[in-house]
Amino acid sequence: MPRVTALYAGLLIALFLGLTFRVFAERTRSRVVLGTGGDRRLERAVRVHANFAEYVPVFLVALLAAELCGAAAWALHAAGLAMLAGRAAHAAGVSREPDILPLRGGGMLLTLGALFGAAGLALGAGLSLW
Repeated sequence: MPRVTALYAGLLIALFLGLTFRVFAERTRSRVVLGTGGDRRLERAVRVHANFAEYVPVFLVALLAAELCGAAAWALHAAGLAMLAGRAAHAAGVSREPDILPLRGGGMLLTLGALFGAAGLALGAGLSLW
């Protein structure tokens, strides 16, 4: 049973829904239904949401593959926590103008670390190392 992946999938989806509702709120405020209409706040909300959607699915696939092949729970949790913290920090950092650079940069470092970790775990599983 892939319980670790299920945990982080649920937590990450909750964050994704929060970002989704933020886009809805900005669309209502700006009265822009499609695109961003040149509205800077809406543009930021859309990009934060899209950036999340670009990184998280591939991470969850790799995490699931690693877990199903028996990767250590502590390593799966480390990658999951890094992705969750990274995406939250990045969203907080990019949501403001000007960016909060330590949150944006730190969030991307955690996100990339989580991706490298999940990739390593999945690759190790594929090579039958666990």
